[in-house]
Parts: sequence; structure tokens; C-alpha cells
Amino acid sequence: MRIISGKLKGRQIRFLKSKITRPLKDIVKENIFNILKHSNKIEVQVNNSRVLDLYSGIGSFGIECISRGAENVSFIEKDQKIIKILKENLISLSIANQAHIFNQQIKNTNFCENKYDIFFFDPPFKENDFIEVLEKLNKKKCFNKKHIVLIHREKNTNDDLEKILNILMIRQYGRSKIIFGKFN
Repeated sequence: MRIISGKLKGRQIRFLKSKITRPLKDIVKENIFNILKHSNKIEVQVNNSRVLDLYSGIGSFGIECISRGAENVSFIEKDQKIIKILKENLISLSIANQAHIFNQQIKNTNFCENKYDIFFFDPPFKENDFIEVLEKLNKKKCFNKKHIVLIHREKNTNDDLEKILNILMIRQYGRSKIIFGKFN
């Protein structure tokens, strides 16, 4: 797995091959960043942004954000083995000072100490607890006026998100779909 663009372009990221993790494919990641950069529906730029990477795994999305100029990224992941790899990636890329790692269950994390510009949710496809987290973020107003919420889901999932998010667009890539939205 590699970093696609920015100051760390071409650098490798270690990842864990397992049935538990599902790293974001490079083609999907590249398309997300193209949409963030070029869509007139999105008011946020990655450069100088504050990012909340939920269900972060090895951190490929958040690391890509740092490479592209994000100010900092908060990673939330509960699995210790995966966090170990995430920390190794941050250290080997010399970007640990731009990252905060929360080793907790997502629902129990108090991550509203800051306001964020970009939210990236990549929960396990069979899980829908992330909707509670979306509601919590929306209720506590943990976002800046100009923000974007990105959710990576299995293409056949039908999550009821309209009460929480204004859906801007949905893009499908093979088995995955990416939902782009803003908090209501």
C-alpha cells in the first residue's frame, strides 16, 4: 500500500493482512481526493484541515490527508495490533507530531474537544453503530461551518442517514460506495 500524492507520495504504508481489516483501495482513495479537490459541491480543502479518521485501521486515509497538507489527524481505532502498525507508519513517515491516536471503542470516545473539517468513517461493513456516532457529532456540533463527512460502506447497505446528513453525492467503486455529506 502506498501514499498517492503530496509530500509523502510513493512512500509505503505497512498494513495487516487479515479478515478483520479492509484497507481502502488506492483507486477508491484517489477518487475520493479527486472529488474533494475538484467538486463544486464540496467547500473544504484537505490543505490545513483538521481530520477525524474513525475506524481508522492502519490510517491510510488520514496519512494521505497529512501528505496532502492536513494540519492534523485524529485517528480512532480499538484494535491494539492495528494501532501498533498505525504508530509504526506515523513514526517511519516522520508525521507522528501531526497525529493523535485514540485507542478506544468509537462510541466511548470524547473526540469533540476540537472542531473538524473532514470526517472519514470506515466502519466494518456489517456494523451500523457508526450512525450513533454521527448523531453524537452532529448534536455536539464538532464540525466547522465548512466540512465534509465521508462514509465508506458496502454498496448494498441502506443506512438511514438523511436525518443526520445532507447527502451531496454517492460514488460506487466495485463492492464499495463512498457517501459524501454534510451535517444538517
